[in-house]
Amino acid sequence: MTDAISKQKTQRTTLGTPVPQRALPRWGFHGHNELLHGRIAMLGFIALVLVEWKFGHGILIRP
Repeated sequence: MTDAISKQKTQRTTLGTPVPQRALPRWGFHGHNELLHGRIAMLGFIALVLVEWKFGHGILIRP
């Protein structure tokens, strides 16, 4: 049994210890999606601030 384990190709660190393998999430928070959604949210926030600055009041509040 130890032969089968030792024959598997695993990545090792410079100290010779095996690198743990992480399972990818099946749903939820993926790194690239979180970056994309964060950037889109920041663009929307800046657009909202610019519209409020141009009109002099908030979107939901009428003067």
